[in-house]
Amino acid sequence: MAAPDVHDSIDAVWRIESPRLIAGLARIVRDVGLAEDLAQDALVAALEKWPRDGIPDKPGAWLMAAAKHRAIDLLRHRAVADRKHADLGRALDQRRQALAEVEELEDAIDDDIGDDLLRLMFTACHPVLSKEARVALTLRLLGGLTTHEIGRAFLVPEPTIAQRIVRAKKTLAEKGIPFEVPRGADRASRLQSVLEVLYLIFNEGYLATAGDDLLRPGLCEDALRLGRVLAELDPEDAEVHGLVALMEIQASRLRARTGPSGEAVRLADQNRALWDRLLIQRGLAAIARAARIPGGRGSYVLQAEIAACHARAGSVDETDWERIASLYEELARVSPSPVVELNRAVAVGMAFGPAAGLEVLEPLSAEPALADYHLLPAVRGDLLAKLGRRDEARAEFERAAALTKNARERNLLLERAASTLSS
Repeated sequence: MAAPDVHDSIDAVWRIESPRLIAGLARIVRDVGLAEDLAQDALVAALEKWPRDGIPDKPGAWLMAAAKHRAIDLLRHRAVADRKHADLGRALDQRRQALAEVEELEDAIDDDIGDDLLRLMFTACHPVLSKEARVALTLRLLGGLTTHEIGRAFLVPEPTIAQRIVRAKKTLAEKGIPFEVPRGADRASRLQSVLEVLYLIFNEGYLATAGDDLLRPGLCEDALRLGRVLAELDPEDAEVHGLVALMEIQASRLRARTGPSGEAVRLADQNRALWDRLLIQRGLAAIARAARIPGGRGSYVLQAEIAACHARAGSVDETDWERIASLYEELARVSPSPVVELNRAVAVGMAFGPAAGLEVLEPLSAEPALADYHLLPAVRGDLLAKLGRRDEARAEFERAAALTKNARERNLLLERAASTLSS
């Protein structure tokens, strides 16, 4: 195999195996930063040996063995260093402890890694970290992305991403955050943080905040892959399945969301034949799994059911808008927010007419959280256009275009503003 092909293969193996590798090591060394360093050492060893010797039959096991030996060497080195700087009795105790850790590492490193991955998710998404740090650390540790790739995806300079990751790992170490799956009320709050991070990653891929591209499908794939892993590791939580269902169904539309030149295509204008039926079926199955779990319907389950209404419909006109409006009303009770109300206004406008939609929308003009949110004037423009109030509609579309930072979306909004003149 040619050298470039070997390096491509190593990169693919690393994407798949690095989360398991880091998770298994973090369980033993109890330090996410050190675990990543050990995993990186194993990767360096692979880059040195695999192009010469060939890729092993079980590359994941090879990486784990290399990291394990490096960890054992490190523990032994620490034991020796401690013995040189402490009295004999204390040194012997520390040496026994270090050797016990070595034995534990040798015995446990090959155990089932499911719980380790779950621990790593909860650690990387700990609320003690900022939202931006949680996203960067999750993509780094669980997504296997480089700092360059994360920076490129979010249009943030690579040094900024690197600093976020370094500070996040330092914060986890300084705060003494345990490498564990929390229990009770703490588990519920921490799980919410995990789900939030995954959905933030997905949404940035589904509609890029800024830049020239409407979509960044790679981020959608990363979030969906991690969501599927979480659903298998934590199968008794309805909201986990709800989020997976939501992402599956939303991802099914990716091919239809852009035209031949990358231009944005509205839901109403999408070719539904391009929607991925397999992803839709997976999403519907995840909703069914959530429905079998006691505890009621949470935010992600309700959003998934809304997405399912669109997925089942053959066209915009065939969509059950009254059910969608009802689901948004329920969602507003479960998880109230101005954005939920904005979406409810759209559904009410489709179900009961644009005037009814405007009635729901108008109070949102005073919401500080939506002051610079481009979709508020975009929705108002759509409702006004349907009422024949063309000048007002055009002004709203132009305002929305000025607020968005995404070039593709801006072009679509300006086209809609121009179309009000000829409609």
